[in-house]
Amino acid sequence: MDATGRRAATLAALRGHAAADGPRDGRARSAAEVIRQAGGYRWVGLYDVLEHEIVVLGWAGPTAPAHPRFPRSQGLNGAAVASRRPVVVQDVSQDGRYLPTLGDTRGEMIVPVRGSDGSILGTIDVESALVNAFADRDQALLQECARALLPLWRPPKREDHPTTGAAWEPMTLQERMP
Repeated sequence: MDATGRRAATLAALRGHAAADGPRDGRARSAAEVIRQAGGYRWVGLYDVLEHEIVVLGWAGPTAPAHPRFPRSQGLNGAAVASRRPVVVQDVSQDGRYLPTLGDTRGEMIVPVRGSDGSILGTIDVESALVNAFADRDQALLQECARALLPLWRPPKREDHPTTGAAWEPMTLQERMP
């Protein structure tokens, strides 16, 4: 299969995970693994952006995130949410905003997931052990992945959030805005 066919297959798989029945956290873990394989990333996390914090929904890679929840204003995820734009850091040792997930991470890219109203619903976070690991094609891929996964962040049925254990309710647009 050529690169175009692999990309189409990746996006189709993500759309399938986003729309499938079953626990949201399980679908997020499966989607994170699809992204990890498609981009050759060492670690991928999908995060919910809540009113005051960012909370991991699902991840794929060698270990769970060291910071499964953190204030919305912190980390590279917080920077992506605040700016409403992707954040690409080619060497995290040079960026004080970095919150470590794995001890040997060198590069990290965060792409916001936007709702149809422009609100930031979540993020896709990818990490690499290499400096200068990310190219424009990575950002383009992750932005396509964010669009394909949008149904994962659309208002779900009331369910328990996998990380907090508390009932999770979709937020209004006003709650999502910084």
